[in-house]
Amino acid sequence: MFNAITHSHIYVLDQDEALDFYVGKLGLEVNSDVDMGFMRWLTVNVPGQPDREILLERPGAPALSDETAAQVRDLVTKGAMGVAAIFTTDDCRKTYDELRARGVEFTEEPTERPYGIDCALRDPFGNHVRITQRAD
Repeated sequence: MFNAITHSHIYVLDQDEALDFYVGKLGLEVNSDVDMGFMRWLTVNVPGQPDREILLERPGAPALSDETAAQVRDLVTKGAMGVAAIFTTDDCRKTYDELRARGVEFTEEPTERPYGIDCALRDPFGNHVRITQRAD
């Protein structure tokens, strides 16, 4: 049966802006950036973890009709797509400080939770992202 998850996706409205945010600010690295003609296959990963990629996908063809893609873009902008990603870190407060210094705007400061410490932000498009330091 299955032995891994290799790809997940986050809908973004502009892939170049997504690169600036996810690579330039959050510190992920580009895994693939391929013009496939009908779409740009753009993936990033946590440094040192190339087997777990996030597709930064523009809503549209071939998977979605123009009408549905417009609806998805509207939902993304409203932040209605739920949590797009949860990243783990060894020190949530330090990561929070470092990312704020890079210009990342947070919606929630590091907070103690039953499962550890976490904080929240939204990417430039409206997607919710969480950063978690797991409890020992």
